[in-house]
Amino acid sequence: MGSLPKGEFSAPSLHTKMLQEVVSSGPSDALLYSYQRSFNGFAAKLTEEEAEKLRGNEEVVSVFLSKKKQLHTTRSWNFMDFPIKKVRRSAIESDIIVGMLDTGIWPESESFSDIGFGAIPQKWKGSCQTYSNFTCNNKIIGAKYYRADGEFDPAYDFKSPRDSEGHGSHTASTAAGRLVSEASLYGLAKGTARGGVPSARIAVYKICWSDGCYDVDILAAFDDAIADGVDIISLSVGGSFAFDYFDDTIAIGAFHSMKNGILTSNSAGNGGPDPFTISNLSPWSLSVAASTIDRKFGTKVKLGNGAIYEGSSINTFDLKGKMYPLIWGGSAPNTSQGLVTWEDSRLCLPGSLNSTLVKGKIVFCETFSDPEGVMEAGALGAVFQDGTTKDYAFTYPLPFSNLNIDDGRAVLNYLNTTEDTTATIYKSNQENNQFSPYVVSFSSRGPNPITADILKPDLTAPGVNILAAWSPASPVTIFGDDSRRVAYNIISGTSMSCPHATGSAAYVKSMHPNWSPAAIKSALMTTAFPMSTKNNLEAEFAYGAGHINPAQAAQPGLLYDAGETDYVKFLCGQGYTPKMLQLITGSNSSCSAETNGTVWDLNLPSFALSTTVGNSVTRVFHRTVTNVGSAVSTYQAVVNAPPGLIIQVQPSLLSFKSLGESQSFVVTVHAEVGNSMVSGSLTWDDGQYKVRSPIVAYASLIK
Repeated sequence: MGSLPKGEFSAPSLHTKMLQEVVSSGPSDALLYSYQRSFNGFAAKLTEEEAEKLRGNEEVVSVFLSKKKQLHTTRSWNFMDFPIKKVRRSAIESDIIVGMLDTGIWPESESFSDIGFGAIPQKWKGSCQTYSNFTCNNKIIGAKYYRADGEFDPAYDFKSPRDSEGHGSHTASTAAGRLVSEASLYGLAKGTARGGVPSARIAVYKICWSDGCYDVDILAAFDDAIADGVDIISLSVGGSFAFDYFDDTIAIGAFHSMKNGILTSNSAGNGGPDPFTISNLSPWSLSVAASTIDRKFGTKVKLGNGAIYEGSSINTFDLKGKMYPLIWGGSAPNTSQGLVTWEDSRLCLPGSLNSTLVKGKIVFCETFSDPEGVMEAGALGAVFQDGTTKDYAFTYPLPFSNLNIDDGRAVLNYLNTTEDTTATIYKSNQENNQFSPYVVSFSSRGPNPITADILKPDLTAPGVNILAAWSPASPVTIFGDDSRRVAYNIISGTSMSCPHATGSAAYVKSMHPNWSPAAIKSALMTTAFPMSTKNNLEAEFAYGAGHINPAQAAQPGLLYDAGETDYVKFLCGQGYTPKMLQLITGSNSSCSAETNGTVWDLNLPSFALSTTVGNSVTRVFHRTVTNVGSAVSTYQAVVNAPPGLIIQVQPSLLSFKSLGESQSFVVTVHAEVGNSMVSGSLTWDDGQYKVRSPIVAYASLIK
């Protein structure tokens, strides 16, 4: 229902009255949440017919089904050239409050100790739910949990802000965990674990459970986090993309956060490498892709003939070089299961293996699949053959290695030509990934399916093989038979890249507490390291403006700033009605020929234009930058325009006489893109600061 009404009002009374007009049963039974602290709205149990009646109410912005979303560091901060000794510590860093919307937190972790922390910042208005022996401290200053239907599985979930999954502790420590030396996963990735802002405070909003993260709970957490006084919101959660910004709880929450001066950092999603898979894409939030760091793990397999092959996995088990019987899955079909044949067992599908033949042996499987099949059969270890090269690795609850197709064929040949075949699997070894950073294959890609001419994702950050805090209530892996419990774990995902951006944003906020969410986002994007990709058809659709550069982001030189008014103009141009925008913003905003803004005039630090296949396109972009570098400075426009792009900038020089001064310019882009994409850049350079923006033109498949 948009912004809170002016003056005094009772949200539950208003919402109950509205429900009385549409529901046949008691409205109090239907009402689940009244959102009333930061914005106006409610969640209720409705039939499709009742929801349709509610849509006709002129006070309603949108009515949509509550869906389920899914959860989308020793080395990583150093890899970004942001070691702790290089961080310029701000006196107010300890006043920065990072709001983590996730699976909760494990408060006893060393990463969240409050030793040396002073009193809680006076601006904090939140609270701590102390269920199930959960307590807050001067590091974790607030914690709440959300579950509208009240149902949860006590075998897997705690009815408290305590983290039973591990994911929330991992993301929170990546963003703002304190320094912990000698952290590792059974000796792997050993070093000092830390967050981007170790002295910042953490506020926890548990929205995710073992069965997922529900929209009604996500919106309730946003409502509280904004009112509680957090400075940055981090949300490593997403679902399938929406077709409207105000039919998506994360976009809605992020909009109201932006109105209140809070940047929301979102994971891009794990649906890559296919295009149009990005799930968090509102222009007022930060969308973060996942890329590699210069650390990877390899797991060697040695055969009885002395041959050694190396595959991908994070294997913590040490067989100490002892050789064990190696069998082919196809030779051990579980014929007691009726129709199971060697065609099934060679793939090691669940239920396909004969446990009598497999138990205590290493099994070779001719595909990469769920290891449940070999685990339930009692195998000692497994070697899989994968038809695709993996640029990431997972942990499994038994000795495991995933070989490429050629090495897998060599192992199969050994099995077919040798009697008494044996093998051993070594504990993983840490190696240097010399080609990093590059965007990992699973990271969701653009283009933007809602607004084609807004580039998404915004940037990329480390999201592969990240070591961070973990919940000892959760096993190392997702598999129920895994008995290992650890304080720190290595996992991958855009869920891991998002808190790296969150921590970087919090660092910039600590240096510049008065900067707007758009200004912080601009600083992160325009100082990002440029990247390249083997696949020129995706380029910026994989990494946005480039790889995040936290140290430089605090000194960007120029800012592309924007506020609520700018986004409202953009929404006017997107066809939102004046009545809807008045409800959303809480102001008397109206759309007219004078106020309607085109997408190309929204003051973003990136430029995107789309056309249809085979057609050229010309677009004019209006932008304004604000000087935050040297008081007296002159910036020159440096254009990188490959074949297919013609870029003109007027004026090509911007002269500033003071800090805080703003200058406007116009960029005209003509593109001949054929059936693919072409990208260039605009960099404003004064000799000290280089303020870079990507320019992307492409042939859209969505009209």
